[in-house]
Amino acid sequence: MTHRSSRRDFLKAGSACAVTASLTATSYAKVLGANERISIGVIGCGRRGLHAHMKTVKRYLKQENVEITAVCDPWRQRRETASQQVKQWTGKPAREFISYRDVVVLDDIDAVMIASCDHQHTTHMEAAANNKKHIYCEKPLAMDLDKLNSACDAVRDAGICFQAGTQVRSYPTSRGCRKLFQSGALGKISRVEQVRNSTRPYWYSRLAKVNAKDVDWKEFLGDRPMRPFNAEQFTGWYGYRDFSDGPIPGLATHYIDLINFITGTKFPISSVAQGGVLACKDEFNFTCPDQCQATWEYPEGFLVSYSSNLANSGGNRILMQGDYGTLSLTPWSKPTISDEGARKKGTLGKSVPIDPVEGPEHILDWLQCMRSGNTPNASIDAGYQQTVPVIMAMKAFDTGQKQVFVPEKRQIRSG
Repeated sequence: MTHRSSRRDFLKAGSACAVTASLTATSYAKVLGANERISIGVIGCGRRGLHAHMKTVKRYLKQENVEITAVCDPWRQRRETASQQVKQWTGKPAREFISYRDVVVLDDIDAVMIASCDHQHTTHMEAAANNKKHIYCEKPLAMDLDKLNSACDAVRDAGICFQAGTQVRSYPTSRGCRKLFQSGALGKISRVEQVRNSTRPYWYSRLAKVNAKDVDWKEFLGDRPMRPFNAEQFTGWYGYRDFSDGPIPGLATHYIDLINFITGTKFPISSVAQGGVLACKDEFNFTCPDQCQATWEYPEGFLVSYSSNLANSGGNRILMQGDYGTLSLTPWSKPTISDEGARKKGTLGKSVPIDPVEGPEHILDWLQCMRSGNTPNASIDAGYQQTVPVIMAMKAFDTGQKQVFVPEKRQIRSG
C-alpha cells in the first residue's frame, strides 16, 4: 500500500468513526422543556469548579432558568465554600456531598459539571452517564485510552447532552478563524505550532495547607493505590503523574481542540514526544514534566507541534502556516492573518484582525442544548478527538517510541 492510499484510508476510517458516534438532535434521552428549571450538581469545587463553572452558570440563573442545587468535593472547606456561594446568589445553600456517587443518583438533578482531578474524569463521566445526567466535563477527559473509550461509550449510550470544557472553540474569534480557513485564504497548511511557556510550573500555585481530618483521602485517590495522606499531592495534584500528566494534556488539549475546530481534522496518524523534570527539582518531588515537546502528523498533510518550558516565559506563540500566509493566534482571543512567510501569491496582505462570528458562550451553549436537543459545540465526538492525541503523546513520552492511532479499532500502538 502506498503512503498516499494509507492516508486516504485513514481519513475514511476517521470520518466513519465520527459519523457512527454522533448524536442527533432527537436522540437525547431527556430534552428539558422551555419552562423546566435545570438543576445542576457540581463535582469538584476547586478553582475550575467554583470560579469557572459556577460563576459562569451564575450569569444565567434567571435567563436560562437554571440552579445549582448540589456540590461535591472530598475537601470539606471547598464544598462548604461552594455551598455558601450558592446561598449568596440565591438565598439557599446547595446540598453538600463528599462523593460523586451521592450526586449522580439524585432524582432532582438534571446535569453535572465535572471539575474534579484529571484521574477521576472518566469515572465521574461514566457514573453520571449511567444515571442519565447531562454532563459538562473539564479537559482532559481521560489519562487512559481504555477508560476514555468506556466513558465515551456510556455517554453515547445514555443519549445525554455532553459538552467538553474546551471553551476556546466557542470564542467568536475562533469561529471567525474557522470561517476564514474554510474560505481557502490560507491555502494548504503545512505546520501548526504552539509554544506555551511560563516562569514556573502551574501546579506550584495550587499548593496549600490542609489538615487530613478535613479530607476524604480515599475518595480523592479513587482507583489510585492507597498511601498515607500527603498534603502536597492533594493540593498540588496537577504536578504528580498519578493524578495528571502535565502540560501536554493539561494545556495542549485546548490547542489540539482549536486545530480540530478550525480545520475540521479528527485524528492524527502518529505522535512523538519527550521531556522531563529538568529545571524544577526540589523538596516537592513533582513528577510532571516542566519541559516537554510533542509533535503529531495529520493525514491531511500537516505537522502539529507543541512545546512548554515551565522555567522561562519567553517566546509564547501559536501559528498556523499555509501556502498564502500565516494565521497567528497569539493570543488566541485576538487572532490575525497576514501574508507572512507565503510561498505562493494570494490575496493576503499585512496583518489584520480576524472578523468574529458571534455565537453563544461555551457554558451557555451547553445549557441551551439541553432544551433544544441540539449537539453542543464541543460534543462527545469533539471531546474524544481532542483527547486521543494527548494520550498518544504521553504514551510516546513514556515509551520513547512513536505512537500510531488506529481509529477503526480505537487503539493506540507503537509504530
